[in-house]
Amino acid sequence: MAPRNAAFVTALTTAALATVGFLAYQASATAPATMTHAGTTPAATASAHLRNQRNPTDLPPASGTGPRVVYSLDNNRVWLVAPGDRVIRTFEVTPGTIDPTPDVYAVTSRSGAATGTDGTPIEHVVRFTSVDGIAIGFSAAVTDTAPPTTTVRTGGIRQSRADGDVMWTFATIGATVAVIH
Repeated sequence: MAPRNAAFVTALTTAALATVGFLAYQASATAPATMTHAGTTPAATASAHLRNQRNPTDLPPASGTGPRVVYSLDNNRVWLVAPGDRVIRTFEVTPGTIDPTPDVYAVTSRSGAATGTDGTPIEHVVRFTSVDGIAIGFSAAVTDTAPPTTTVRTGGIRQSRADGDVMWTFATIGATVAVIH
């Protein structure tokens, strides 16, 4: 090999090693401080990471795979996740008085319009489970008025009408809903 070619190969090798080193540094800087231990549920891991994130709108790690709705009980936030873990929308919600258990569910029924158990007219109802006979799901109040004060147990997770429109299009029957702490 001519000296000129050797210098060229050395320069390319050095550049490649520098690039790999830089990428490794970036990866280590963004890696979680703690790793998931055997026996830890993905929902618990995702919740712990969410509480430690700098940006609460970031998708929680270990919140599932594939297209899904992720609902955080502790943060009253929803993420609509497309293939490749691409978040297409995230927003805050107002939970009902009954929370679902952290787990993975599927959308079981939908209603274009209904009346919530608190008497509020609602639209774009997307149900995914029930607790003690109370349906749990996402919905949007049709009016901006405050719901009546009631002691009725409610499972409606309220979102804005704009967020409800997107949820309605995204979360069809059978869609995955991952509930985390």
